[in-house]
Amino acid sequence: MITGKNYIGSQLKASGTKTVKTFNPVLNKENPWVFTEATPEEIDEAVVLANQAFVSYKKCSGLEKAKFLTAIADEILALGDDLLVQYCSESGFARGRAEGERGRMIGQLHSFAAMLTEGSWVQATIDTAITDRLPAPKEDLRKMLVPLGPIVVFGSSNFPFAFSTAGGDTASALASGCPVIVKSHSMHIGTGEMVASAIIKAAQKTNMPEGVFSNLIGGGKTLGASLVKHPLVKGVGFTGSISGGRALFDLAAQRPEPIPVFAEMGSVNPVILLPEALKNNSQKWATAYAGSITLGAGQFCTNPGLLIALEGNDLNKFAEQLTEAIEKIEPGCMLHPSIHADFESGIKTMEEQNGVSKVAHFKGDVLPNHGAQTILRVKGEDFLKNELLRHEVFGPFSIIIECNNIAQLIQIVAKLEGQLTGTIIGEENEPEQHTDVIAALQNRVGRLIFNGVPTGVEVCASMIHGGPYPASSDSRFTAVGTHAVYRWVRPLSFQNWPDDLLPAELQNENPLQIVRTVNNELIKETISI
Repeated sequence: MITGKNYIGSQLKASGTKTVKTFNPVLNKENPWVFTEATPEEIDEAVVLANQAFVSYKKCSGLEKAKFLTAIADEILALGDDLLVQYCSESGFARGRAEGERGRMIGQLHSFAAMLTEGSWVQATIDTAITDRLPAPKEDLRKMLVPLGPIVVFGSSNFPFAFSTAGGDTASALASGCPVIVKSHSMHIGTGEMVASAIIKAAQKTNMPEGVFSNLIGGGKTLGASLVKHPLVKGVGFTGSISGGRALFDLAAQRPEPIPVFAEMGSVNPVILLPEALKNNSQKWATAYAGSITLGAGQFCTNPGLLIALEGNDLNKFAEQLTEAIEKIEPGCMLHPSIHADFESGIKTMEEQNGVSKVAHFKGDVLPNHGAQTILRVKGEDFLKNELLRHEVFGPFSIIIECNNIAQLIQIVAKLEGQLTGTIIGEENEPEQHTDVIAALQNRVGRLIFNGVPTGVEVCASMIHGGPYPASSDSRFTAVGTHAVYRWVRPLSFQNWPDDLLPAELQNENPLQIVRTVNNELIKETISI
């Protein structure tokens, strides 16, 4: 089922000479498949085709797009166990993780299909004319959201399903009416090709325009840059490193026509353990966070990288309990030897910093490419002096920060860069005693958690998977849930337009029966003129 070729629309092409292979981190050897990188001509062909598809795809009704997304989900499921085996061979994750993440990918597609079927997401807003208003008449104005154009999606390394070929970025962009060109992640190209084949089959079965989806293979610095700089591309979705996301953001800003880059880049997801919670429930939280830190070999963008608390016997006890719990967990396989090497290098760099001591480290034999979980500890004053300690180490790693008082804890939180999540661990009435701590944390994060772990991102409309820079490039938007669609649209206003020429969402009869804001009231009723 693997051809090693690029999908340019529905056509499989491989005219280039540069080839790559993926790697099986569990077996510690290359996979057998050979993949051909896209040529400049193939890149241009894919973008031009997407732009042509946009002319008709943007006119597709919500129901037509919903059928397309539902068909994608069906075709992915039809790939069966073969897709799961491919996923595992390129990621090192176990089958259970593959099944769970596939379920999330399918769930995302269905949630966007439901959103399209209901239809109100376009935010139709109507202010009817008042021709006899004095001193000047009021014009008839009607506004709704419309798609931007071809979108480039960069697949992520750590979620080969949920944040890749048919993941949240692709699903939300297709839902908005934008064609998508995916830059397949180099670590799971075969998985990407299989999912891409499902999208193409779904597009053909639901009569979507040729070029509504393409899947390209190539290095980030060549293929990625070419796509972002292409004048017909109108937006970018990216999940990955700060350096990679920022490079794309800068390229997009330097274009003659700058375009938005929605990048989810990096986060250490601070956790604040309030005094009473440590005193009364340290074992509970030590066990929970041992599991959270090591989940998926620590390769979650919401991995808890900082555990912040007041110094004292309660914190010492928590550190001992966390050490005991985390050292019992078998290390997990990491995605690639390069990611494992970066993890080991990151720990070594952190250990060399002034005032840092090692609290926990897995002491048994560790298989190749498996990440030995590590916990370090540092005093608040040393953490404040050293900006490097605020950086993410991607993998099963966390730093305990012991603060000498609440004022120092607040100072530490205020010094942090933007984060995806921030967590408060406390007894039931404790947060109201530390509103200043919560206020400081709220300024730095996209999602505030109380008495839980950050690993685990529910796919729903209320989820925010974003945050102040560099957690994401634009904190006003989320990469998860149906509201992710708002990254790929813009508002368009119609003034005094003939009713029969208006989009159905704005016509007087409201033929789609969606909820609209009409003269400042949310209604479904027909407008009488």
